[in-house]
Amino acid sequence: MAATAGLDTPLAVVDEVVLNANLDRMAEFASAAGFALRPHGKTHKSPELAARQISRGAIGLTVATVGEAEIFAAAGVSDLFIAYPLWLTEGKARRLRAIMEHADVLLAVDSTAGAARLAHHLPHARVVVEVDSGQHRTGVHPQRAGDIGHSAAAAGLQVLGIFTFPGHSYFPGRPAAVGVQEANALAMAAQSLRAVGIDPVIRSGGSTPSVAHADPTVLTEIRPGVYPFNDAQQVELGVCSLPDVALTVVTTVVHLDGNKAVLDAGSKAVGADHPAWTTGGGRLPEFGDARVTSLSEHHATVDFTDSAERPRLGDRVRLAPNHVCTAVNLTDELVIVDHHGTLTRWPVTARGANA
Repeated sequence: MAATAGLDTPLAVVDEVVLNANLDRMAEFASAAGFALRPHGKTHKSPELAARQISRGAIGLTVATVGEAEIFAAAGVSDLFIAYPLWLTEGKARRLRAIMEHADVLLAVDSTAGAARLAHHLPHARVVVEVDSGQHRTGVHPQRAGDIGHSAAAAGLQVLGIFTFPGHSYFPGRPAAVGVQEANALAMAAQSLRAVGIDPVIRSGGSTPSVAHADPTVLTEIRPGVYPFNDAQQVELGVCSLPDVALTVVTTVVHLDGNKAVLDAGSKAVGADHPAWTTGGGRLPEFGDARVTSLSEHHATVDFTDSAERPRLGDRVRLAPNHVCTAVNLTDELVIVDHHGTLTRWPVTARGANA
């Protein structure tokens, strides 16, 4: 934090040493297991970080929106997967055609109507069928993958396989079981595609909490997003420890009252995510037993009752957000601190690219 002493708080700061260690660890895991790594760019929204992932062997990026695809394609990422079933308008189709002039784009389908609409706007597009492995958001039952794949192929689309998002892994004690559910769903879906003559070359899954339990006998690729930065949720899920959190919000203690401190970073700096299973609204790496008891827009209230150490009025402390994807989308830039304490700034280029 000494390196950022001249900057006003709150600010999102990335420890480059920890960041690189996290990137290396996932790249080594994917390589050893035989997975293609296609990390999700919605977490970092940064061409600089995408370049680091690709330099470590990532085959491309997963993105959440056409807008994110536009930004990463313009930055030179040549392989992009938009990981939800688009309902195409002519405007989005026109934008996708422009992206496809510079990058290979993989799209998602989970309905006959959606596939027909996609084929109308983007004939011969590359697609994968989304299946539901337990989150119950988008995706079809794995046994229906063949039906959707057959209709997509009949409409002229190139059906390359299947994917799922095991988002229900975000609960303590659940990731291992979710890994099994993911493998079972993708295996069933793969057989359903084969039954209609489609080879599921791509079998894609994996979230940061569940990726360690991904089955390399079923999956061909993984799409974790949070792992470069990690966050307080990953700590509480046991995926990482507090020293593995690369991005924290540096904030100032503006009020002290006994065991209570108030910081100048609230939900507009760290996000408002507070799942019922988490122990607070974020974590303070230097004060591991302290708990963020509430977040207002510009303030965090912290209880230091169980902490042996506590800050003084005016001290700067680091706050790890519960959900780093939200925190990144709330800031214009990330302040990167290298091992010498030198600062560089990365713009959050895809911030707000929600359509």
